[in-house]
Amino acid sequence: METSPEKLTLPVEVPPEKRAMLTALTEQLAAIPGLQAVVLGGSYAQGTQRPESDLDLGLYYREQSPFAIDAIRQVASAISPDQPPVVTDFYEWGAWVNGGAWIHTAAGKVDFLYRNLDHVRRVISDAQAGKVALDYAQQPPYGFRSVIYLAETHICLPLVDPVGTIADLKRAVIPYPSRLKAGVIHNSLWSVEFTLLHARSFAGQGDVYNTVGCLTRALSDLTQVLFALNEAYFISDKRALATIETFPLKPDAYAARVTDILAHPGGTAEALAQTVDALSALFRDAVELAGSAYQPKFAL
Repeated sequence: METSPEKLTLPVEVPPEKRAMLTALTEQLAAIPGLQAVVLGGSYAQGTQRPESDLDLGLYYREQSPFAIDAIRQVASAISPDQPPVVTDFYEWGAWVNGGAWIHTAAGKVDFLYRNLDHVRRVISDAQAGKVALDYAQQPPYGFRSVIYLAETHICLPLVDPVGTIADLKRAVIPYPSRLKAGVIHNSLWSVEFTLLHARSFAGQGDVYNTVGCLTRALSDLTQVLFALNEAYFISDKRALATIETFPLKPDAYAARVTDILAHPGGTAEALAQTVDALSALFRDAVELAGSAYQPKFAL
């Protein structure tokens, strides 16, 4: 793969100093044994970058023949002379985020994220069969959902992909899997409905702690429903509401209604019950959008 500054072609606007950094990094990383591919992810891949945005690089390896962490540390240290980089071992950041590096450079912050190709392939295969996983403890606010791996694969910009590994993965996530769509919609709406049952009980007792916990849990699941309905891969809660506002299929004034529910849940049984009513209305709107994909199970 060509990686010289004049030949590194990216479909996004990258400031000159960041482009030079990206080119140099690509050349150095490509030479590391065991590193199968390098991709540009994050805001630059999503097209939401700002001038000060970090460069987020995904470093892919095979489970049985990973690259040497010391090699990554050497590259990171070379571009961060004034502040020692943070470089982790594999899976030091958890079973899904895996590991990586935080690097401060003259061109701005650069982040590495390790990705186990075999793990990514398994997750994509599971998703095609309608299976998803949620690791709540992995990260705030609502955990890590396995569909994020598909989102990363879909949006990433390959920088080093000598044998077409990333290209193959990209083909595997297009189109959005029908069984994934059906599974996410059904299971997430069931979770919302079941959570609302508990929320109503807690609200009746004036239990703010547990009612509000139910509200956020249910809204997190509704987010998944709307991404699946629109066949869009969920990648982060960070901009989820703004992204949902661009979807053709969504409840009216969705973001405003979610914000109102969370901003003013109430401190009394009466106020909490009204908030649960508002969330129940959102749930009913989502069920209507889902059509035959979900039939409510309880009387709310």
